[in-house]
Amino acid sequence: MIRRSQLDLRKFVAPEFICGYGALQLAGRCARNFGVKRVLLVTDPGVRAAGWAEAVGESLTEAGISFSVFDSVSVNPRSTQVMAGMEAYRSEECNGLVAVGGGSPMDCAKGIGIASSNMRDILAFEGVDRVPVPAPPLICIPTTAGSSADVSQFAIITDEARKRKVAIISKTLVPDISLLDPEPLTTMPLELTLDTGMDALSHAVESYVSNASSPMTDMHALEAIRLIRDALPAVMERPDDLDLRFSTLLASLYAGLAFSNASLGAVHAMAHSIGGACDLAHGRCNALLLEHVIAANYEAAPDRYDRIGEIFCPVQDGRTSPAESIAAFRRSLGITGTLAAVGVRKDAIGTLARRAYADPCMVTNPRRLTCEDIERIYERAL
Repeated sequence: MIRRSQLDLRKFVAPEFICGYGALQLAGRCARNFGVKRVLLVTDPGVRAAGWAEAVGESLTEAGISFSVFDSVSVNPRSTQVMAGMEAYRSEECNGLVAVGGGSPMDCAKGIGIASSNMRDILAFEGVDRVPVPAPPLICIPTTAGSSADVSQFAIITDEARKRKVAIISKTLVPDISLLDPEPLTTMPLELTLDTGMDALSHAVESYVSNASSPMTDMHALEAIRLIRDALPAVMERPDDLDLRFSTLLASLYAGLAFSNASLGAVHAMAHSIGGACDLAHGRCNALLLEHVIAANYEAAPDRYDRIGEIFCPVQDGRTSPAESIAAFRRSLGITGTLAAVGVRKDAIGTLARRAYADPCMVTNPRRLTCEDIERIYERAL
């Protein structure tokens, strides 16, 4: 691991955010404050059916903001969907975006924004700091707790032609404001609650051990881990408990502030590779990879991984490795599968490893992994 001093220069980027019950109802006021006249409301069919897009639309109408709805967004948003959204944004003469949903609608809205402002195909922005013209105002209302797309400078878009995920990282992707309301989370299916919660845990763990971590990101990452440890098992038992839902939302917020500024590592690079090739749920991929990456990385950052392990299994309760502690937590939530069980084939590992090796998230992994190292991690997770 690259050792850094806490005195090293750091920049911390975060959007404005408003937390609490009823935050969703502020969407119209926020849009009006940004000078927006017409909004493209980006969502997905499930969120729309649950009524949350309609609730946000009512807030916009009350504020005198007209809007059009774009809900052609799938899990793992595709580049063609982003470009269709850009056409809708331009044809409807919009000058602002509101995203209502999980990571997929929020990442799609980010893509629509930069594609519209730069008039280029979304895949042209792959990589770090390659967006010359900022996006129009973007307001995010998350309906899941885990992606942290509402506070991060990341957008992950699927290039369906090549069956791979493209990471776009730019400060121009940080939303203008996030409205963190726990009520929309109460309509999440329990499986989605699990997957997004494990996504938040992966964000927090990877940002804490990242070679670009800092005292600011450490604080947020560790608190996110503690919140997930306590709130995620409890919310599975009491999914309508708004206090618990808010705790998971705070965990997602803290983890997002950490990884948006410290970046991620091999777990996300490898999950992006699987998600692009197999179109699997991102959070579940992270959950099945996390302990194996921890084991592979451990010697590069033992003190940091031990601190994470102690959050789940205090030393006085008996010594177990951080990887074992994370694995036990995963199993306690009922996530007992493997990559093979969700459709990853052994003969695909070579291609998956090469794509993961080239992912920008691999740059901040605490250990320099070779393609062969990555292949071995995939094999253990099968």
